[in-house]
Amino acid sequence: MVDRIAEVWGTRTPYARHERWPVRVDQVLAEGVRESEVERWVQSACVLCSNGCGIDIAVKDGSMVGVRGRSADIVNHGRLGPKGLFASWQGVDNKDRLTRPLVRENGVLVESDWETAMERIVSRSKDLLDRKGPLSHGFYTSGQLFLEEYYAQAIVGKAGIGTPHMDGNTRLCTASAAAAMKESFGSDGQPGSYVDIDECDAMFLFGHNMAETQTVLWMRVLDRIAGRDRPRIVCVDPRETEVARHAEVHLRVRPGTNLALMHGLVRELFVNGWIDQEYIDQHTVNVDELRATVEPWTPDAVAETCGVDAGDVRRAAEIFGTSDRVLSTVLQGFYQSSQATASSCAVNNLHLLRGLLGKPGCGILQMNGQPTAQNNRECGADGDLSGFRNWENPEHVQELADLWKVDAAIIPHWAPPTHAMQIFRYVEQGSIEFLWISATNPAVSLPQLSRIRDILTADSLFLVVQDLYLTETAQYADVVLPAAAWGEKTGTFTNVNRTVHLSEKAVEPPGEARSDLDTFLDYSRRMGFTRLDGTPLLQWSGPEEAFTAWTECSRGRPCDYTGITYDTLRGGSGVPWPCNEEHPEGTVRLYGDGVFPTDPGYCESYGHDLLTGATVGPETYKANNPAGRAIFKTAPYHPAHETPDDEYPFRFTTGRTVYQFHTRTKTGRSPQLNGAAPDAWVEMSVSDAESYGLGEGDVVRVESRRGHITASVRVSGIRDGSIFAPFHYGYWDEEGEPHGRYRAANELTITEWDPVSKQPVLKNAAVRVETVADGVGQSMAPTTTASRPAGRGGRRRAVLPTIGGPAAQASETLAPVDPPAVATKEERS
Repeated sequence: MVDRIAEVWGTRTPYARHERWPVRVDQVLAEGVRESEVERWVQSACVLCSNGCGIDIAVKDGSMVGVRGRSADIVNHGRLGPKGLFASWQGVDNKDRLTRPLVRENGVLVESDWETAMERIVSRSKDLLDRKGPLSHGFYTSGQLFLEEYYAQAIVGKAGIGTPHMDGNTRLCTASAAAAMKESFGSDGQPGSYVDIDECDAMFLFGHNMAETQTVLWMRVLDRIAGRDRPRIVCVDPRETEVARHAEVHLRVRPGTNLALMHGLVRELFVNGWIDQEYIDQHTVNVDELRATVEPWTPDAVAETCGVDAGDVRRAAEIFGTSDRVLSTVLQGFYQSSQATASSCAVNNLHLLRGLLGKPGCGILQMNGQPTAQNNRECGADGDLSGFRNWENPEHVQELADLWKVDAAIIPHWAPPTHAMQIFRYVEQGSIEFLWISATNPAVSLPQLSRIRDILTADSLFLVVQDLYLTETAQYADVVLPAAAWGEKTGTFTNVNRTVHLSEKAVEPPGEARSDLDTFLDYSRRMGFTRLDGTPLLQWSGPEEAFTAWTECSRGRPCDYTGITYDTLRGGSGVPWPCNEEHPEGTVRLYGDGVFPTDPGYCESYGHDLLTGATVGPETYKANNPAGRAIFKTAPYHPAHETPDDEYPFRFTTGRTVYQFHTRTKTGRSPQLNGAAPDAWVEMSVSDAESYGLGEGDVVRVESRRGHITASVRVSGIRDGSIFAPFHYGYWDEEGEPHGRYRAANELTITEWDPVSKQPVLKNAAVRVETVADGVGQSMAPTTTASRPAGRGGRRRAVLPTIGGPAAQASETLAPVDPPAVATKEERS
């Protein structure tokens, strides 16, 4: 038994390169429940990060009473992180779940029934469509629904209503990942696989605090570096994360300068001849433009702009340039920062220059932040066309029209899909009057929250919120719909490395809560959406029929699911797409043959100018003649829009803690996780804290030009001149009452986004710090991860270690047999 709050990554099981990652089954049961009392274990996968760990749900007396990792699963080999162990089931089975619809009467939300709630939604929707047309409607969804639900929502929005105003909070976490892969490779879809950790001899983590955001994946890395033939680690992060502590090189960049660093690394490959010219000639285009763009970025120039050591730039480049097998991962430090798509494409460029793709240990994981973000992008609920189709390609639009049996003219394709920040801008301007928000909490997660609150409370807006709890956002709704949670419905979802899992229904949802799929099907029926032949637009009776329909939509596309059924997913492991007649067991890595989906008739996007965001267009794209070759994409470096000055001298950046997920809708209701990180904090460096006379636990006000927060100080290993705050904490508490002070990090952030991916710049703002009060104890920051104390600053105060105690004990069972790298049909059955 191990305290998995104190020991986040559990017990080490070292292994060497070419060996399989050993199995370790992690399990936790509710207090007083013995394993022999579990009535059944139900197959699922964890939905509290994008890793997609196989998980079994323990059921007793109709309730979820615990979980265990699936030993046969190719993703986690039985392991679970703290969020999976404690919040996956506790965050669902909670006394304050929404169990009946709520409607607003005389300014107050009151309990109602489904008939009343849906009638209000449908009547307002029909009225607006009649008076103003489809542009009056907007949908803002999640990265946490199931594939079947995204596909239903995409069809309703695109073929039922005909609105381009559809996006999800995936815009905040994975939009730059998708954009970078479209620009470089012609389509979304991760080239690499988690199993590349087992084979690589170097790992680069670009703005990716894997230790806290994908805990089980970091366990795999820890076990590799604890074994023989350990890979060398390079970390790019302004904070001293756990990744940085295990790195040979830590490039502690100034927030907002990622692209300058990447230009320097790429230049070093050219200068030192660490490139594969034959691969470049055969499989890529535009290398001369790349070489010219990076030429000014010597290690000394990078050092001056990024605040790193020039020698470290050279060392990092040498590791990349001389290692035989390199795996790169990228996440929010790049995606939520200035020039996000250009910086992420630069990672792709490094691999293309050396031909390090599609081979064991050679890969790229442009990571997702959410568990089902990949499905949102595949299905088109984020605004893209379903099946990775190109909205600028009329043939692709017609394919969907034929599949859905609707007129192609109704499917929005006359302009780019509307991204999330523009959707909220249209609400602000009054052109969108109907907004449906599903399973997300923009009142905490979007930038410049004072503005977002004003938008959500606009008199012209009819707001529908569909969720598990009365979140900060649901407080503003006109109608609140109670949703069934993970474990209370059946469906599939796909993780970062394209692995598809099935999650079976384990228990009934509470009260009158419904699955999101049932709600979308009900809305479509009530709205009277039909096909050209007069039959209902959505004819599915349940999730399996929806999945079958989706597989047909994916046929022949990069994300081909046609070889996957619910039966193939039952009983064993997940299956990585594409899975079809050509690849009946699934596909571990993409682009091993050096052929990319860049053909003009097949590609998902014709690309953009990475500096301005202007679309390339079909004619210019065809003239470039990629013809199945990857495209080197780049842009000149430009400083961040907002940088420190005399009035606001610090760079502010946001991020995550291992113990919370997004806006704490689930993790905040787990006693173990909430006890480990119950409230917000801000981090300052030792030097900065001393210069302000601050120490551990002192209370400060951090202010930008847009708002302020008050929180206690953790003196940490962050770089001088930077301030960090976790973004999870909102203004309202779990009982739906005002918390009494501002603690949401996004009060400070700026309404700015990347020109290509449209992902908000949440990692860079200028702020100032004022002392509010001396502390009476330590801050609420955990001591186990990147927020661990590095010094006590001007006021010395003891810091107790973060522990979970008896309630955080989980069992770990080492198994003698390793799982296969990819499960066979027999093993899956």
